[in-house]
Amino acid sequence: MELPKLRQDQLEIALHPAKTKVLSMGRRWGKTVLGGAICGSALAQHGKVAWIAPTYKNTRPLWRWLLLATAEDVKAKRMSVSKSDRIIETKRGGFLGVFSGDNIDSIRGESFHLVVIDEAARIPEQGWSDAIMPTLADFDGDAILISTPKGKNWFFKEWARGVDRSKEIASWHAPTNANPNPNIKRAFELARDRVPEDTYKQEWLAEFIDGGSVFRNISSCTIAQPSTPEAHRGHTIIAGCDWGKQSDYSAFSFGCLDCHCEVAHDRFNQIDYAFQVQRLKAMADKWQPSAILTELNSIGQPVFEQVQRLGLPAVGFNTTAQSKPPLIENLALALEKSEWQFIDNKVWTAELEAYERTVSASTGRSSYSAPDGMNDDTVISRALMVWQATNGTNSLFL
Repeated sequence: MELPKLRQDQLEIALHPAKTKVLSMGRRWGKTVLGGAICGSALAQHGKVAWIAPTYKNTRPLWRWLLLATAEDVKAKRMSVSKSDRIIETKRGGFLGVFSGDNIDSIRGESFHLVVIDEAARIPEQGWSDAIMPTLADFDGDAILISTPKGKNWFFKEWARGVDRSKEIASWHAPTNANPNPNIKRAFELARDRVPEDTYKQEWLAEFIDGGSVFRNISSCTIAQPSTPEAHRGHTIIAGCDWGKQSDYSAFSFGCLDCHCEVAHDRFNQIDYAFQVQRLKAMADKWQPSAILTELNSIGQPVFEQVQRLGLPAVGFNTTAQSKPPLIENLALALEKSEWQFIDNKVWTAELEAYERTVSASTGRSSYSAPDGMNDDTVISRALMVWQATNGTNSLFL
């Protein structure tokens, strides 16, 4: 079996005698390469090995690598592969199974010499304690927990136990730029100014951070007062528009691209779409925006076309699981850097302060929403407005 060549820092971890190794590493540090090399070595010695990732999709990169690495052995009939079950076996009893955390009960009753958990922080604690740990008992097996952090959950507790690096448990920490690849180092530096500080610390610096509000520095940025078109004569005005259905609220945010400040906003509910469109038109006639970035999901194409027929410079935005995180993180970064000033309004400020970030246990991806019982219409309208200032209306998210 052809194993990848490890860097010196990876080799140090691989050779350490600890029974449990806990690795808190930034994105693209080389976690999968290290874990794959250790798994491959154990398989070559005919051990029983399990690789576990949060979801079936997360296992694909390792599985593709394993198929390539074992191709010659399979051809020579020293190994056999079950692609449907994602299992590799050697003629002398070695076994490597690739499993997903969303079906973790499938390993109950199994016994392993080695278990590697990829993105361990995204595996539920009960999966580790109740399903995975017992599989190591028969052989007094080893465990390697590899992950970027996810707050201070159970993975953090295991990592903290290993900071002294005993023979029982040892932990390591490294940011993304510990990888010498120049392209990865460049991405690391670019991310510093392009993502919110907490996201950068967790995903790139691999730091364990407490949960908290999505938006910071709010009080320093919510100091503007409603303005007048005369005060911004000759300036470029842009707008963000979030439409509400029935009892939901609609919100419009108008901002000055030259001054980087919100100049006017509106929020209302229980008004049918025909009146909402006219309300937007009245604001647009007053402020003459060059573009209105408007959320499409709630109003649908017919209402959007009605907006366009009125001559408003509307551009549609579809809010999806892929498009919403960059939209929200862009607003968070603008607040963090005090790049925009927003109108001081208790309701609008409260929505910013309460906004929440959730990290999927299965995929590790962030999602954003208002807490139960609250709305996020003003957050979205402001985010759409600020998005234009940073990215324009020509974007892959539109």
